[in-house]
Amino acid sequence: MRLKHLSIHHLELPLVSPFTTSFMTQTHKRCFLIEAQVETTDGALVTGWGENVALDRPFYSAEHLDGAAEVVTRWLAPALAAREDLNPERVSGLLSHVIGQPMAKASLEMAILDAALRAQGRSFHDYLGAVRTSVPSGVSVGIQDSTADTVRVIGGYIDEGYARIKLKIRPGADIAPVAAVREEFGDDLLFQVDANAAYTLADATTLAKLDDYGLLLIEQPLGEADLRQHSQLRSSLRTPICLDESIDSPEAAADAIALRAVDIINIKPGRVGGYLAARKIHDLAVANGIAVWCGGMLETGLGRAANAALAALDGFTLPGDISGSDRFFAEDITTTTIRMHDGIVEVPRGSGMGVDIDRAKVEKYRTRLQEVALP
Repeated sequence: MRLKHLSIHHLELPLVSPFTTSFMTQTHKRCFLIEAQVETTDGALVTGWGENVALDRPFYSAEHLDGAAEVVTRWLAPALAAREDLNPERVSGLLSHVIGQPMAKASLEMAILDAALRAQGRSFHDYLGAVRTSVPSGVSVGIQDSTADTVRVIGGYIDEGYARIKLKIRPGADIAPVAAVREEFGDDLLFQVDANAAYTLADATTLAKLDDYGLLLIEQPLGEADLRQHSQLRSSLRTPICLDESIDSPEAAADAIALRAVDIINIKPGRVGGYLAARKIHDLAVANGIAVWCGGMLETGLGRAANAALAALDGFTLPGDISGSDRFFAEDITTTTIRMHDGIVEVPRGSGMGVDIDRAKVEKYRTRLQEVALP
């Protein structure tokens, strides 16, 4: 294949309710979609789409949205356009001269992969070798204004049938809401927490109090670079430690496992450099007896469909953050909406990522369109 044309659609989608983590509150989902047109060996033109999951500020990772778009425009896309023998498996190597920037690289790889699979009439689910046609659907709940609000909001999601609840926490908003949720909904609720690196080892005593509540895991309690500290903390907790921000590549996953810093890995394709790197981490974790699940970054239906296919691999044994699109958006930008029912999400099985882009919705929520000059 050869990359012939590339556009970047900057979007701003209103959220149905504010989403608060330990580091920011979002009222809108700001992202960009890459629209890549490729020419196949037989001269056909095929369009593929990729979604960039970087936040609009560098609070979750070093990348941010405008920076990712510039990296794609100035360095990544031209590097791919210079090749006439392009295929998805080569993208990572062709972009390796650019240091870091996993989210920028992931979105471009996703667009090329979507185009290649559409040209073959093949689904992402089948390409990955996924074994399930549906996946359990967990929901991520942001930090609420009060403990009572936390219980009320989680109760609503339980009534909707979500298979697992994840609650964001931070110092001062941790033990009380967790205790209240357990008291209200009992010990059978699949329940975990996510700190987004909000604590340090000085908070070990507080974190140890979470052991009393039978949590599935505590996600990323310490800083992303703190593998040694996570190993130390892990030895003092009964609650399994899951790493998120710390795992930004297959190499980082291997280090965390070797250092005994992790029980469970949250795999976010954008964070680790793409879906092919995500599959490598899945394979590495399975080989080492480490559980994995698929995390989310408030993706649109495009990224949500691809995440569902990834989570259908056999090593994903815990429910992921793959909620219905209506959990976040009143309107999505795909022609079919990803919906949760009976605690599961069906994996889209159409060609490419399994869903089609609704161009009218893209235009409705687009704030800027970049046409990328290619060599």
